Amino acid sequence: MKIWIDLTNSPHINFFKPFIKKWKEEGHEVTITARNLANTIELINQNVWEYHEIGSHAGKNKIRKLFYFPMRVLSLYTFLKKNKPEIGISHSSFYSPIVCKLLNIPSIYLNDNEHAKGNYLAFKFATLNMLPEFLSAKAKQLKWLDKYNVEFYTGIKEGIYLSQIEGIQQQKNHEKVHTKIFIRLEPWSAEYYKGNSDFMDPIIQKLNMKYDVVILPRSVEQIEHFKTNKFKGVQVSLKPMKLEDILKECFVFIGAGGSMTRELAFLGVPTLSVYQGDLLSVDKHLINTGIMKYSSNPKIEDIENLMKKQYPKNNIILFKKGAKAFEFIDNKIKELGINKKKYL
Repeated sequence: MKIWIDLTNSPHINFFKPFIKKWKEEGHEVTITARNLANTIELINQNVWEYHEIGSHAGKNKIRKLFYFPMRVLSLYTFLKKNKPEIGISHSSFYSPIVCKLLNIPSIYLNDNEHAKGNYLAFKFATLNMLPEFLSAKAKQLKWLDKYNVEFYTGIKEGIYLSQIEGIQQQKNHEKVHTKIFIRLEPWSAEYYKGNSDFMDPIIQKLNMKYDVVILPRSVEQIEHFKTNKFKGVQVSLKPMKLEDILKECFVFIGAGGSMTRELAFLGVPTLSVYQGDLLSVDKHLINTGIMKYSSNPKIEDIENLMKKQYPKNNIILFKKGAKAFEFIDNKIKELGINKKKYL
């Protein structure tokens, strides 16, 4: 079976990594397209995957986004028409379901962000929309189940791929020393980002006086910002770090929401979300169950109190749910790919 995956942001690489491995081992042909956003291309190259770069990020400007969207749809359609896949799957790629519709092939669209405006376009064109179980109440409230074909998977997105990494649950236990505070801020260029780009600066400066601080930047702009003299001594990672490498040294993780923040919380690292916008349902679940802490206006005391608390090394229930969801998604793409006439 020919499977097309469109990777439009860096978190999608980890998500699809175990699927790509499994599908290739089973003899399926996997075509990967990607746009140059955040660390997406660098992470794809780290995995030594063959891919086709089509498009980049349109930035915050709404008019530019309006023109950019159909251009990338057309570019994807033109490229894929030459070697037509049998099914398409993506996480948060609003382009993929539309292109699949134009190609007359089934598509699976996944998303865990109920605030993403592009969902409504993707929901309409996707053959099947797959959402985490924590969005079921929101889906019912917004009548998504009446308008679109929606199914829910168990657990959270991060649990799907982390459950497939052998030994990841025990890795943190085996490390002797965790000394660094890792910080990953929001993408300043994203349209949805409403916070100040420097709201964490005073805290980072204070933490740097007592601890080893590592910034995991999302852009060149953030690299340049944290390379100035006022952040002297702060480490800035110039290349994307693998999750396993972060886990080896991470004492505390501070993140502005997003997959990496949930990953570290999921794996038992004391984690503080400082996201400035409306929290996602999945983040609310992690916060309400004590897996992750949250403050939109954090203070040094909040972070140091976080260091003192004992957290479970992993969440067994979410790991089991993740493994179940991985199998569920794998079965669904094969079902739709094999029986595509039934769904078109």
